[in-house]
Amino acid sequence: MSQVTARDALSEAVRYWEPRRILYNCVLLVVVAAVYYANLPGARSDLTFNTLQGFFVMAVLANVAYCAAYVADVLVQLTTFRPVWLRFRWALLLVGLAFAAVLANFFSHGLFAHAT
Repeated sequence: MSQVTARDALSEAVRYWEPRRILYNCVLLVVVAAVYYANLPGARSDLTFNTLQGFFVMAVLANVAYCAAYVADVLVQLTTFRPVWLRFRWALLLVGLAFAAVLANFFSHGLFAHAT
């Protein structure tokens, strides 16, 4: 087995995770939109500039949290488990996506649930 450098591992991580960031953000958008539409018509009055700013902050924080996958990915790539990890790291994506979706649902209900 050839020695993997930190640069190689990070490059591989970027190549894997960045295209999937689009899926991540789309799933979170669908969750927030579903909660919003489930709480119509009362939720419409809750859409203020301050609420939109709050969503912007949460979206940025969600993308910062997405970067946590890089830490795990690069560290495991630098071990002897790299070949197995490259085949199964999609599991980290699914767990992270599910966790983020639950958090998005929780926070969205906090903003819109009282509207019903």
